[in-house]
Amino acid sequence: MIHMCCCAHILNLIVKEGMKVIGEGIQKIRDSVQFWMGTPKRWEKFEETARQLRNQTGKKLLLDCETRWNSTFLMLNTALEYKDVFNRLKHREPKYKCLPSELDWSLTKEICTRLEMFYKATNLFSGTKYPTANLCFPVVCEIKVALDQWRVCGIERIENMAADMLVKYEKYWSDVHVLMAVAAILDPRYKFDVLDCYFPEIYGQNSDLEVERILGLCRKFVEEYEEEEREKEQ
Repeated sequence: MIHMCCCAHILNLIVKEGMKVIGEGIQKIRDSVQFWMGTPKRWEKFEETARQLRNQTGKKLLLDCETRWNSTFLMLNTALEYKDVFNRLKHREPKYKCLPSELDWSLTKEICTRLEMFYKATNLFSGTKYPTANLCFPVVCEIKVALDQWRVCGIERIENMAADMLVKYEKYWSDVHVLMAVAAILDPRYKFDVLDCYFPEIYGQNSDLEVERILGLCRKFVEEYEEEEREKEQ
């Protein structure tokens, strides 16, 4: 099968492009985490406030590695659970000046909810020793369907994020998408079911034409293989 070792890297590029939409909010959350984790005394104050507010999250704040979006995702998700603590501490610590706004929190929550599927996909690709096209294709299709839906969701920031992510998607996956489809068809676990499931949503009225294009490629590959086998026998 076609080797797709770069799937996780491409996902990273796509999501990082989308997260630029809330770049300012992410930076405020990052600065907030860094501030309260910066000294033992501040961290003690943070934990004490969490106990006073009966915040039972039980998770420790995480500071991300800015070059890895999945670590940023985890940082944001954890920080969201401590939103009430950050807000309370704003009134207790005059040096704390990077509190995210309500809009920052709201957009971060909205985007993290939507990026959950990308986080799971990244773990899938990274956790597979030899990720191949037939394994990647259903996930790549799900991502395309989701991005198309987000682009018309009615929330301007989300629509802008989806549009930016789709540009990256088309740049890196539009050409190999067809080859992934062929590999998926050749996988007995999927066959044509995967095309029947996703192509109508992705291509709409043109789905039959796209399916026929994939079938044409499959026939071509089979013919080439048979020709090579005949030449070996001669």
